[in-house]
Amino acid sequence: MKTIVIYKSKYGSTKNYAEWIAEALCCVAVEAKNISAGELAEYDNIVYGGGLYGEVINGVHLITKNAQKLAGKKIAVFSTGITPLDCRGYYDDYVIKKNFKNGVPENIKVFNFLGKMKLDELSVVHRTAIKTLKKIMSGKENPSEMEKLLVELCDADGDFSDKNAITDLVNYIKE
Repeated sequence: MKTIVIYKSKYGSTKNYAEWIAEALCCVAVEAKNISAGELAEYDNIVYGGGLYGEVINGVHLITKNAQKLAGKKIAVFSTGITPLDCRGYYDDYVIKKNFKNGVPENIKVFNFLGKMKLDELSVVHRTAIKTLKKIMSGKENPSEMEKLLVELCDADGDFSDKNAITDLVNYIKE
């Protein structure tokens, strides 16, 4: 079975996970910009990873726009971000629905991993977006628990990546 790991990484977390997964699956990790949808036909198993920005998995359209062409493939999609892993409801309600508008196809399983957010490494656009989000959420009169969490996450600063988190994804591809 031929396997490939593809990723789109802005700050490094997704690339790290992609390399860890590729090592565990004894295959290559390739930046998404270096592979075409047509080339994916050569693979039986495809792992795609992207950072999570405003509930959108960076670059996942490579998979979603080609879902019919990839119907016979086993696919794992993973995102990296700083939303706590126990916020599965948030992830399912917003991230899955936003990225898979017609639902997740049967041959695709979605995973999310903690990444990093180093405030001093963020682009001006991302720093501004975080400050704006924090200001909006902090100004709410009766914020929900998720909105309170988002305010807290705006101040997160660190690398929360965990190599052990890839186990379920790796096992899914190997089964």
